[in-house]
Amino acid sequence: MGVASLVLGIIAAAAFCLWPVAIVLGVLAVIFGAIGRGKANRGEATNEGQALAGVICGAVGSALALTFGVLVLVT
Repeated sequence: MGVASLVLGIIAAAAFCLWPVAIVLGVLAVIFGAIGRGKANRGEATNEGQALAGVICGAVGSALALTFGVLVLVT
């Protein structure tokens, strides 16, 4: 879950110009990262850092995409 979160978060942050897709990918990254961190806290996984990075990248990617989408729709 941590690796999936990190990959989705990086894609969301890098492709924020495709704002509808980036918002979905960012939200999925945050969800998968939260699940991955929970598994790491229970001892079921060892990649808590990757899950945290995925949550951060997903949140940043979603914020960038949301801002870009608002700018596109307003102007």
